[in-house]
Amino acid sequence: MFLTITTTGTPESPATDLGFLLHKHPDKAQRFSTSHGTAHVFYPEASVERCTAALLLEVDPVALVRRGQGKGRGGAPDAALAQYVNDRPYAASSLMSVALAGVFKSALRGVCAAQPERAAAPLPLRVEVPALPARGGADLVHKLFGPLGWSSVSAEPIVLDERFPEWGDSRYVRLVLEGELRLADALRQLYVLLPVLDDAKHYWVAPDEVDKLLRAGDGWLADHPEQKLITSRYLSRRWGLARQAMERLELVRLAEADGLEVEQIDNAVDESTDTAEQPVPLAAQRRTAILATLEAAGASRVLDLGCGQGQLVQELLKNARFTEVVGVDVSMRALAVAARRLRTDRMTERQAERLTLIQGSLAYTDKRLKGYDAAVLSEVIEHLDLPRLPALEYAVFGSARPRTVIVTTPNVEYNVRWETLPAGHVRHGDHRFEWSRAEFAAWASAVAERHGYGVEFGPVGSDDPEVGPPTQMAVFTLTGGDHQGDLAPAVTRTFTAESAESTEPTTPTAPTTPKEATAA
Repeated sequence: MFLTITTTGTPESPATDLGFLLHKHPDKAQRFSTSHGTAHVFYPEASVERCTAALLLEVDPVALVRRGQGKGRGGAPDAALAQYVNDRPYAASSLMSVALAGVFKSALRGVCAAQPERAAAPLPLRVEVPALPARGGADLVHKLFGPLGWSSVSAEPIVLDERFPEWGDSRYVRLVLEGELRLADALRQLYVLLPVLDDAKHYWVAPDEVDKLLRAGDGWLADHPEQKLITSRYLSRRWGLARQAMERLELVRLAEADGLEVEQIDNAVDESTDTAEQPVPLAAQRRTAILATLEAAGASRVLDLGCGQGQLVQELLKNARFTEVVGVDVSMRALAVAARRLRTDRMTERQAERLTLIQGSLAYTDKRLKGYDAAVLSEVIEHLDLPRLPALEYAVFGSARPRTVIVTTPNVEYNVRWETLPAGHVRHGDHRFEWSRAEFAAWASAVAERHGYGVEFGPVGSDDPEVGPPTQMAVFTLTGGDHQGDLAPAVTRTFTAESAESTEPTTPTAPTTPKEATAA
């Protein structure tokens, strides 16, 4: 099988710089051993104006068969029919991808110590693969490479036999790509899409293939319109691995949409500490007050928005009146911790039917969140930048519109009671703000007025006569009208420890209140 990469240049930027970028000298012909044969790298042409690097892979059919022996471990689909006579030595496939990764390892990473500025800049490239299996035809080739920045994508079908044109075209195409791309980007695209077009892998697809896919797909796969097909085929339709890859790609997409790093958005779990919940009286008080409010509202189908590690979800599932509980969080790590906490792998079928854990951002409307009795935002809003609050407001109150919405957030006035909390500091490093009772009431009342809800306020925890409670809660109730004139007047109600069926909390002596939910 054969592949060529060509670039053009000028005296100031000679085309032979391609040798630096590929880490292969244009004046030498080199050979490399692979698990299925021998790879050769040479340059059919190398001048200032034009330079072509060629990769020729000689596949050893005997080695391929030997590695394919055994059930399910590396066996090629074609080998079942013809172990020694097939297209593997001639048509580019996952074998070529393995050779690319081995021979051009540094180039795939975009590393070039000799000419880093050339490695980081787009080059005029022409990539040609004379024989490429394309299960899906030329149309699929265009769908896969078209959105990736190439100015020209040519996939010329190869006839089965020129002597018998009536037989029609084969499933192979001659691929030619032209455009200005970084060399590393072009190589990574080929690494992923060659086996995708062949729709076969000739080695065992292990879980680490997900990491390989995400590394090679960095910068282009998350937004690719054929992402699902690419992921499925690359991972040989192993649905568990494909689902894992799709979830991680969605996290990348959400981070890019918000201009953040993935680590910033997937921050629900502090890996430096034990993820198990520590005994925090105030956290228990919040959950107890929320459960009591949900029962009073007659809710049975409940959303926990920003569910974090699943503490509230766990309490909801203990109460049989809650027939459906949905935990939503943007962090896949947090959802994984929640699944372990809830022991979803050991649930009975009836228990599992009551629970759904889904990844989603509260900054976007989501039709999956519509139609529920109640939604809880417990210690969530303070993790959002203030300009993001209107998006959350509309997603919850304007789009999802549950009958009841419960919001809890810290009361900044109470912070003076935390003996070890420095003045002017918030309780948690990820809090973007903490509101006074008046600020929270003003925000909640405005939200209720805009979206047709009534709102009641109350304390959670010990209600200090001077600075109020450590946590403040607002309970929004849909009035049944969508216009401001239909709204019932806002009412303030006090949630006491007795009404929540809990004991009077003691005032903590340190800011030990962790966030129980992750900001979307």
